[in-house]
Amino acid sequence: MSKLTEYLNETKTELKHVIWPNRSQTLFYTLMVIVLSVLVAYYLGIFDFIFSRGLEKLISL
Repeated sequence: MSKLTEYLNETKTELKHVIWPNRSQTLFYTLMVIVLSVLVAYYLGIFDFIFSRGLEKLISL
């Protein structure tokens, strides 16, 4: 039990050293993640469409 208490105290001490982002930074980073996720999904969707069409044409030969 003492190791658990020691671990929790050390964790609390380390969390005091963390520089937390403010509200505007959090909003900006969240929007960046959403935008990049949509762009990557679109990019992968285009390749999926191209490869599936190519495979359909290859199979129908």
